[in-house]
Amino acid sequence: MSQTVTARLADAAERALPGMIDDLRALVELETPSGDRDLLSAGLDGIEGWLARRLGAPETRVRYDGGSFGDVLEVSYPGTGAGTVLFVSHYDTVWPAGTLAGWPVTVEGDRFSGPGCFDMKAGIVQSAWALRLLRELDLPRPAVRMLLTGDEEIGSPASRPHIERASEGVDLTLVLEPSREGMPKTRRKGMGIFDVDVRGVESHAGLDPAAGASAVHALAQVVPALTALSAPELGTTVNVGLVSGGTGYNVVAGHARCGVDVRVQDPAEMARVDAGLAALAAADPRVAVRVTGGWNRPPMNPNPPSEKAFGLLREVAGELGASLEEVSVGGASDANFVSALGRPVLDGLGAVGAGPHSRDEHVLVGGTPRQVALVAGLMERIAGR
Repeated sequence: MSQTVTARLADAAERALPGMIDDLRALVELETPSGDRDLLSAGLDGIEGWLARRLGAPETRVRYDGGSFGDVLEVSYPGTGAGTVLFVSHYDTVWPAGTLAGWPVTVEGDRFSGPGCFDMKAGIVQSAWALRLLRELDLPRPAVRMLLTGDEEIGSPASRPHIERASEGVDLTLVLEPSREGMPKTRRKGMGIFDVDVRGVESHAGLDPAAGASAVHALAQVVPALTALSAPELGTTVNVGLVSGGTGYNVVAGHARCGVDVRVQDPAEMARVDAGLAALAAADPRVAVRVTGGWNRPPMNPNPPSEKAFGLLREVAGELGASLEEVSVGGASDANFVSALGRPVLDGLGAVGAGPHSRDEHVLVGGTPRQVALVAGLMERIAGR
């Protein structure tokens, strides 16, 4: 891709910035909490209408029923050059209904603030504008498919099979999750969510303590065994984030439980952790320990086709006067699913900003044009091969 084309994309993205910010406001003002089926449905209706206004009617359109979760919308647009690019974006957020009433969208200087703006409604906006700019400048573009999912923040239980199906055979899957200060994320940890349930024997703590077998005391023994499964040198962390148990001060507890978050970078660590969980036991034979849950996402590590795509991205960035470094993060995304299948995927090409899942969530407005030009430039390069 010539420098002239790169400069044209960068200039067009700068001119389009007011429209992008208007679009981001419109999408953020559609409240779409992961656990509210009605709001998710209405929000996806709104996003689909917005896409039609920005890009016209899609060539194909399928909306998959998400059951108790948000629906999955898949639309496609024809290209004028080689290749197919898939955008995977989630429209659900961690913010409950009514959040906007106390935290309305605000734009102050370079800071756009609002629930879900950074994670990841800005990425949805940027994907549409990257395609729109290629059209406006009459530049070669690949065929584009967009997959919009409504359950990423709760583990993608309904959308995972659609993501895995849709990513098969495409030249590149792009996940415009937030960037790390403008840098893409090439490594993400896999994650597992587990519940440890401990069942003991209740008794009166004063009159007959020996008749009881405390589940709380046993859990206190199990927790160190859990945390001992951590191997930070391998990228494995174990966090016991929830603990509950017992029914009263004077009752030897018959039940206790804890919730555990496990993150791994090395796929081989999943089997080691599984074995450790299976071996959990209490010292008192009257106490039973049961582990439920499982692995939600495999780790994302660079595979050869993704490394090749990152090389192209780095070339485009250089023509925009920027340098890209690879970033590894502990959080997971839908890109993990694609990467684990050995398919080309790039992640973290979305908003520049900070504060995901916090009241400090914000997008830096000035970083938006470069991110859009970067994605558009990569698409143009794929189409021109």
